[in-house]
Order: sequence, then C-alpha cells, then structure tokens
Amino acid sequence: MAKKSINPIILNKIQALSQTEGIDSHLLEEFALFVLENQRVKRPKSLSMTELKTAVFEHFDVNGTAALRKAGSFKMATDGMDKLNLRLKQAWEILYRKFVGVLPGEDSEVGDSCINGIDIFKYFQPWRVFGLEAKTASDEEIKQAYRKLSKQYHPDNQESGDSRMFDRINSMYQSISAGA
Repeated sequence: MAKKSINPIILNKIQALSQTEGIDSHLLEEFALFVLENQRVKRPKSLSMTELKTAVFEHFDVNGTAALRKAGSFKMATDGMDKLNLRLKQAWEILYRKFVGVLPGEDSEVGDSCINGIDIFKYFQPWRVFGLEAKTASDEEIKQAYRKLSKQYHPDNQESGDSRMFDRINSMYQSISAGA
C-alpha cells in the first residue's frame, strides 16, 4: 500500500540505497511517506494588504488611511513607535500585530526568540508567553512562571541564557505584575 503513494523513481532509489547501504527498505519507505505527508501540509495564507488595513481600520473605528492618520486614538497608540510607511505591507503587519492580534501562521512559531509558540519580539503578549490566563492567574502563579523563564534565559545561564530574551521577559513581567 505504501508503494502506491510513493513515486516510482523514489522507490527505485530506496531499493538502491537498501542494497548498497544495507538500510531496511521498509524503514526508508516509511520515512519517504512521512516526508510526503508533511510536505503536503498547507501553510496558512498570509493576509492581503486589504485584509490587514480593514482589520486595523475596524480596530480604530475609521474607514480609510487618511482618517486613520488623523484619529487621535491612533496617534496616541502609535506615539513612541518608529515612523511607519503606510504604503508598505510590513507597516500594516506591525500595526495588525500590535493592535489586532496574531497574524495567521504566526500563532505556533518555533525559534530562538519564541516562547509558547509566539515570537516575543514581534508580539507583546505576556499572558501567553507565561502560559497563564489573565483572568484566573494568581500573583504566585505569575511569579512562578516568571522565575521559570528568567532562570532559563538569564544571561548567566551558560546553556540557554540570552540577555535580549531576559530583558523582554522582565518587561512583560513588570507589565502584568503591576496589573495583578
């Protein structure tokens, strides 16, 4: 059955490797199937510029870029941010991340700057980073989650220390412990 979904060229290569390298052909076929199944997984499509704009406009309750630029709530919310070129999709993605939510495909990221599936330098979402529920987390749970992450990313930790990550975790902790 496995041979039906594997390309004949790949099957021939598997047989050749099996004979020359002494690797079990069934094992190689299983691996080929695994690769093919995971290759076919569709990645979430990124939002178009129109979709990004619409979501940001809805958040600020405006109906166009000109109205957005004039809106007091937008000016206040973006005060202190670098100047954004609203002709670029990248600027709209920044606004979407900051004010609307997580972009499709960025909700389960993996990498050096990711904790609990989120890139902490793209998103400031302390509750998610600490793995806590904002409405139910106690002060003690917040402290425990912070201690765990701060030990892991403390610059003195030889194995996994990272000063940028540690600083970002500290600022997240300060933002939620002040509100707790």
